[in-house]
Amino acid sequence: MNQTKKVPVVSKEVLIPFILISSLFALWGFANAVTDPMVQAFKTILELSNSEAAWVQMAFYGGYFCMALPAAMFMRKYSYKVGILIGLGLYATGALLFYPAAVTEQFWFFCLGLYILTFGLAFLETAANPYALAMGAKETATQRLNLAQAFNPIGLMFGLFVAQQFVLKNLQSDDVDNYSALDEASKVLIKTSDLIVIRNPYVILGLVIIAVFVLFVVNKMPQSKDEGGMPKIGDTFAILSKNKKYVLGVLAQIFHTGCLIMCWTYIYQYAEAIGIDNVSAGYYQMAAFVLFTIGRAVGTYLLRFINSGKLLLYFAILGGLFTLGAISIHGIFGLYSLVGISFCMSLMFPTIYGIALNDLTEEQSKVGSAGLIMAIVGGALLPKLQALIIDIGGNGVDDTTILGVPEINFSYVLPLLCFVYIGGYGFGVFKKYIKASV
Repeated sequence: MNQTKKVPVVSKEVLIPFILISSLFALWGFANAVTDPMVQAFKTILELSNSEAAWVQMAFYGGYFCMALPAAMFMRKYSYKVGILIGLGLYATGALLFYPAAVTEQFWFFCLGLYILTFGLAFLETAANPYALAMGAKETATQRLNLAQAFNPIGLMFGLFVAQQFVLKNLQSDDVDNYSALDEASKVLIKTSDLIVIRNPYVILGLVIIAVFVLFVVNKMPQSKDEGGMPKIGDTFAILSKNKKYVLGVLAQIFHTGCLIMCWTYIYQYAEAIGIDNVSAGYYQMAAFVLFTIGRAVGTYLLRFINSGKLLLYFAILGGLFTLGAISIHGIFGLYSLVGISFCMSLMFPTIYGIALNDLTEEQSKVGSAGLIMAIVGGALLPKLQALIIDIGGNGVDDTTILGVPEINFSYVLPLLCFVYIGGYGFGVFKKYIKASV
């Protein structure tokens, strides 16, 4: 009697290395979540416009774009483990730079710390995503990556908890009725105190990352499968550029990351427009992260039964409907719609990643991974564009209306367009899958 042996998502032989790799997903999730509220915090403390404060996200996600390809080139020659160690070192360095940044009280210095921090994250993501895919059978690769990515929202929720309880609640500038109207001496005292409040979680994070660095040094990690005999990098680029599923997947990742960061960063401005303070807005973002976590679990389970492209399409359609609610409804139900978007985005990053890298060799995956990590630059560019829309009527968030809705509501037309493209990509992948099955 013929029995088909069920292929495990993660085998016992690589369980400990897989857990270590999965912890990295939580660590960069923490960095993402603790940084999102800083846009609003820096805007208030340093009296910046929305577009000026958006440099926080430009620095954070711009670091991915600049370092992802060098990271991939490095890992072509060396192992994933060495790349991870370099990533952790840069991550810790960037976080610890918040100490001198708080001393100088210069906005550019904080942005520099975030920029270097994300050099490290670019190394980590360029290594960890394809490493998770490679830690087992190809047929369970997308499930395995979704499982590893399930640790990401744990980091997100903890990062937001830290930002809310230890930063936003302790900002004196947020407690003053009219901070900009204070005399200069009072402003200087409050600014110094608030920048120290912002500094502390990053410095502690840097110390934690050093401890994780030591854990990776002392643990043996499996080697990648096809070291040696690497083709020329130009040949790899040529193959990838002709792979339509990969190229369109990079674009999908740009739009997904931009959509994600727009919905998470400007939830504070959306809440402000309906009279909700930053600390309370943090609870709504926490609810968004909880839905994101649930969505990741639901999506990982559904991938066992539904083609990944088809599921991506379904989640994009649902996300588009929630976004229409956030645009058209001014009030608490519009905010509920904005929170609901996170459930729909949960599946997208690892699924797009798995689709785009499917059927590539180990060498092509290392270089291809860099393109998908560089696509995180969408998290720098699209929020900046959204901030410019929010600033159309002035530095507030509800200064004017566009097509009958407040400017903050209208700005969510950008995430809506992102969902349209992602849904189209999912449909294209599914359509091709159906043709291949006939």
